[in-house]
Amino acid sequence: MVTAGSTVALAGFLVLCTLVAVESLECYECNSHTDSNCAKDVPPDTLKKDCSTHIEGAKYKLCRKIVQYIDFEVNGNKPEKRIIRTCGWDDSNYQNACYHRSGFGGRQEVCSCDKPLCNSAPISFTSASTMAVLVFNIARFLF
Repeated sequence: MVTAGSTVALAGFLVLCTLVAVESLECYECNSHTDSNCAKDVPPDTLKKDCSTHIEGAKYKLCRKIVQYIDFEVNGNKPEKRIIRTCGWDDSNYQNACYHRSGFGGRQEVCSCDKPLCNSAPISFTSASTMAVLVFNIARFLF
């Protein structure tokens, strides 16, 4: 028989499980400009960072990977590709998505994700609308 007390205890346990998962988000943190290990598809464990250990740890909710291209010499920096991996907090527009930026001398692709260590290998995001169109076209072709 389920009692009100056991229901409250179960609810409390589930809330605690959720909090532990949020507080212990791990991401890779590095910059390939200063550490070549950062450019590996899966960086070594030494580059893992518990995001909650940042000064404002509770606000870090996601991992970020930036692929930065410096297209020609700027301020003495030679053309190169850099990989930058960090913990992030602004999930208002691009959570589990990528965006591109470009400017004088370079461009970058920034991808954010909300799973532990998800800023390792190339991040691929497919929107629900893209999947729906794909499924519709496959179904139309088959039937």
